[in-house]
Amino acid sequence: MDEGLAELLYRVVMLMGEAARRRSGPDQRLTPSQLRLLGTLEEIQPATQHQLAEALTVSDPAISRALRPLEAEGYVTISVDPAHRRRRLVALTPAGLAAFLAEGKPLEEEFRTALLEAGFPYERYLADTHRLAALLTPAESRRGAAARQANGTSERE
Repeated sequence: MDEGLAELLYRVVMLMGEAARRRSGPDQRLTPSQLRLLGTLEEIQPATQHQLAEALTVSDPAISRALRPLEAEGYVTISVDPAHRRRRLVALTPAGLAAFLAEGKPLEEEFRTALLEAGFPYERYLADTHRLAALLTPAESRRGAAARQANGTSERE
């Protein structure tokens, strides 16, 4: 079977998820999805729930559900945005940042190191993947994000 690009990318993502789950030991507190959420939040915080959902390419209800256990464990705070009362702002707590740095960063570095040791052109692939993601992002999303960033207009919840 001749696999197309979409099928191969999907397969790579699934294999990476399986590798992350295998690496997780009994003392691992967070799932790979939770680590991804915390890592994304580390980069863009504070963020509205909607911004976080867009960054993770999930729905607003899905991000709301994903945040509940992280908030309950004290890894994130969720507060009402004083500038827009209908939006909720999400930020990492010191415990959330520590958990990500202890569990997520080592996994990311371990993966990167393993690929480089295998002769995989990691940096080139990373750059190409960023370009591919930008090309595949719907034009209306790119325009909307650029316009919001340019004029400081905020996202919906």
